[in-house]
Amino acid sequence: MEPTPHNGPPEAANSARTQPNPVAFLRLFLYCLVAAFCGAWVISYWTTSSDKPTLNPHAEPRTITPRGDLADDEKSTIELFENSANSVVFITTSQQVRMYGSAKISEMATGQGSGFVWDEHGHIVTNYHVVQSIANGSGTAHVTFADASTYVATIVGSSPEHDLAVLQVTNFQGEAFQPIQVGESANLQVGQKVFAIGNPFGFDHTLTTGVISGLGRSIEAEDGRQIDDLIQTDAAINPGNSGGPLLDSGGRLIGVNSAIYSPSGAYAGIGFAIPVDTVNSVVTELVRHGQIKRPYLGVRVAPPTINARLDIEGALVAEIIPGSPAEKAGLQPTIISMDQHVVLGDLIVQIDDKPIKNLGDIMQALFDHHVGDTIKVKVIRGLMTDKQREVELDVVLSEST
Repeated sequence: MEPTPHNGPPEAANSARTQPNPVAFLRLFLYCLVAAFCGAWVISYWTTSSDKPTLNPHAEPRTITPRGDLADDEKSTIELFENSANSVVFITTSQQVRMYGSAKISEMATGQGSGFVWDEHGHIVTNYHVVQSIANGSGTAHVTFADASTYVATIVGSSPEHDLAVLQVTNFQGEAFQPIQVGESANLQVGQKVFAIGNPFGFDHTLTTGVISGLGRSIEAEDGRQIDDLIQTDAAINPGNSGGPLLDSGGRLIGVNSAIYSPSGAYAGIGFAIPVDTVNSVVTELVRHGQIKRPYLGVRVAPPTINARLDIEGALVAEIIPGSPAEKAGLQPTIISMDQHVVLGDLIVQIDDKPIKNLGDIMQALFDHHVGDTIKVKVIRGLMTDKQREVELDVVLSEST
């Protein structure tokens, strides 16, 4: 068949061929609309129908699976906490302040921490830095016991150099007043289990566990004083634990939680406690006199790890405090020689007739002495050299400053 001739210019023919068909366009539009609707319906169906929860009005609680008996170590930990919790208290301090531009007097909180009942006379032991803000008598300390009863306490005495303080609560009523069991710290070993009870961040009677991770540590207190012969532990100790007890597996007091080592101020795996042998001596002195009047020798001794490494027994003098009785009597500290060799100091092995093994023994030996007394200190000088010999020195005791 011959093509139909077109009697017009070529431009008109091209225009006629590209002109859209309205019917086809309408069909395409309706097709797309139906497809979009169907797609949305399918998506809605799958997202609403398949994920829709099924309710069961007849549902019953799950059957409890018996767990069996508690492990022996769990039982002992629970028993330890139950026997010791009543000895631990929560301490808060406050001061009265006058509001700026007003005659109104308000009570302002100044600190909080932990403590524990020392004896049946209402004495409470805590850290000095917990009650430092009111140590001059211008504030108030409140002591809250395990039964939530709260009492105002007075400060009996404090020893900043040991970071210890003694409060006293009178007219106590209730059954939560339980003196803590006191142990000893001279025979502690790295690896022993320990338990800390305190009030970290205000959460009362919190139990944390760990081990002794070091002995004979020295740290600098908040006021710049150096505190020696501390117990190091990995039991979690946080702000608010200060002043609380560190217990051994028998539930006996072996230390007073005093500080943490942490760049952030929160638990970082290392905490420190004042050994109970020191606590026992200092607290007794504070209860007797309200202050430390006991004489001191003026030495800092090496940690027990050094003794173990050198296989020696006694208190190895690491440092001598300037102006102390030890310096005046001629005791010799450990030094680094000009040729960079370690020259060991005197090894204290006896004070009067009492054998000395560590700093705690030194404090115990001085406990019955007074300022001005003369004691005989037996040392081994020239330790581990061919000049090693035994020397006995007379030391006139003075009061620490």
